[in-house]
Amino acid sequence: MFNKLSNISRLSKQLIMIFTDSVLLIVILWASYSIRLDIWYLPKDDTIRLILAAPLIGIPIFSIFGLYKSVIRHIDLKSLWYLFLAISTYAFLWAIFGYLIQTNFAALRGFFIDVFPRSVIIINWLLALIVIGGSRVIARFIFNEYDKFLFFNSKNKTEPDKLNENQTRVLIYGAGSAGIQLASALNITRKLYPVGFIDDSKELLGSNVSGLKVFSVNDIEDLINKFKVNEILIAIPSASRSNRFNITEKLERYPVKVRMLPGLTEIAQGKVKIDELLQVSIKDLLGRKSVEPNELLLGKNITNKTVVVTGAGGSIGSELCRQITFLKPKTLILYEINELALYEIDKELNSSFTHSFKIYPILGNVNNKNRLKNLFNQFEVDTIYHAAAYKHVPMVELNNSEGINNNIFGTLNCASAAVETGVKNFVLISTDKAVRPTNTMGATKRVAELILQSLAVTQNNTKFSMVRFGNVLNSSGSVIPLFKKQIIEGGPVTVTDKKIIRYFMTVTEAVELTIQAGAMATGGDVFVLDMGKPVQIQELAQKLIRLSGLKVKDDINPDGDIEIKYTGLRPGEKLYEELLIGDNVTKTENPLIMRAKEEMTTWDELKISLDKLQNLNEDFDHEKLRQILIKIVPAFNPQSEINDIMHLNKN
Repeated sequence: MFNKLSNISRLSKQLIMIFTDSVLLIVILWASYSIRLDIWYLPKDDTIRLILAAPLIGIPIFSIFGLYKSVIRHIDLKSLWYLFLAISTYAFLWAIFGYLIQTNFAALRGFFIDVFPRSVIIINWLLALIVIGGSRVIARFIFNEYDKFLFFNSKNKTEPDKLNENQTRVLIYGAGSAGIQLASALNITRKLYPVGFIDDSKELLGSNVSGLKVFSVNDIEDLINKFKVNEILIAIPSASRSNRFNITEKLERYPVKVRMLPGLTEIAQGKVKIDELLQVSIKDLLGRKSVEPNELLLGKNITNKTVVVTGAGGSIGSELCRQITFLKPKTLILYEINELALYEIDKELNSSFTHSFKIYPILGNVNNKNRLKNLFNQFEVDTIYHAAAYKHVPMVELNNSEGINNNIFGTLNCASAAVETGVKNFVLISTDKAVRPTNTMGATKRVAELILQSLAVTQNNTKFSMVRFGNVLNSSGSVIPLFKKQIIEGGPVTVTDKKIIRYFMTVTEAVELTIQAGAMATGGDVFVLDMGKPVQIQELAQKLIRLSGLKVKDDINPDGDIEIKYTGLRPGEKLYEELLIGDNVTKTENPLIMRAKEEMTTWDELKISLDKLQNLNEDFDHEKLRQILIKIVPAFNPQSEINDIMHLNKN
């Protein structure tokens, strides 16, 4: 019967509820009279009219308050509140209706007919609350219990010890509501078979939740061996990032795949469903604590302003565009040299976001100063986020000239055009590789910083600032997507050096902090983001392998699944990165943003070196180019010979 009720149409369910409520309203009124008069009351003509009027008054009221739109299985406190309001409104209107009928009949007949005692109003209201409200609570309980019964007593359900080798057995970490819903969802898909819950709560330990026993974290190894568990599913969507980090730390030692129920925000936004499981995110392995953004800072340089993002199709640039869209600019201009990348971000912004402002996709090269000036003038640009740069260290080592051309002179062109057209704010996306650089890419980014620092003191039109941060998770050219791909393909996972460490941050957090930092600029500011603790790349690779349910293959474990192969440092690659050149830093409004006071070069001095650099670059004189870079950035300490392809081919 319950199965049939569950499968009928939504309209049919609503009609059943309306019919049931109509009958209950009539019975409740009859009972109210009987309780008041302390007899089995037999209604007379006038009272019958009043009793039969109950559903005519009540059902429209219930409908207006949405009682027939809510799903009984998922009725909550908000639904109960609307139920209370609906019943109270119905009882009040019915009382008025009864009074009008009463007075009308009295006038017609010449004497007072007590159609209903006044206390019937109160009794009717209380009984309606108890019966109508109680019916929904009971129905919710019955249907939910039936779902659990169906799940745990299904003919198709197999006991853990009777599953065949091809069937995936899972433990659910978290015996709360999310865990219970996940167990029910798994029953529907029948792809995964839960054998028990894991929970940190001492109160739940040993208890039976929805037919599954709750075990301690200390029992995991025994459960894996006993039931041949393949996966552990983390069902704590409300957990903080630090809590998720602690949980994954506990689980990575076990030879099972670890997956995670999406966060509540993702579920609420409709990005994923509750029965969808995600691979453990790298951000959950970092254990970084987040800081709530300052809304005033976020909107200061963006809301109701014309904003340009150069390199709009890149990893950082595209995320800048997404976040800027939420901050409601007057106009957003996407400036990008890559046609496909520009098309994709423009399409995404216009299809995924509802906005009232204009978005203009502009194809262009940052080395075309005239186009930049024309663009800034025509649209009266207020703010520029300069993210157009070549950032892949090995690739720039192979193409020195283009790295210099784009990262240095592209920045110079943008900055000069901004000053000449009166752009108020200019924010450079920099990198930790600009600090004591060992490669050409890092050196070019430090020169770009020096350009903005020197321009900041030569004029008052434009506020220049730059924001340094480390590696962004899953960005183009990042090591994380490479590791995941290598694991899927069966390995080996390639790491350049056992000792290499890197700072990591999510792209969302990096951009959010960058926008806030730019809003705090006074001119020439070097902002440094708190990247947290550095991560050893070797350990990161090991974690990813283990959390994929695989074993690291090495000398200690020669029968493992995935080998880690060490390939040696690439040209220009550091063992570790730094964020500060000196130690002179001050705090800002945001604890994750620091302001660095660093040495700079006067514009006149820098201009002479830049002119030489440009001439040498046009002549492809790579040896002299390197010498000039070292002169501009004395901390530049190349770790390899010149590896530019055209230079090597020429020699």
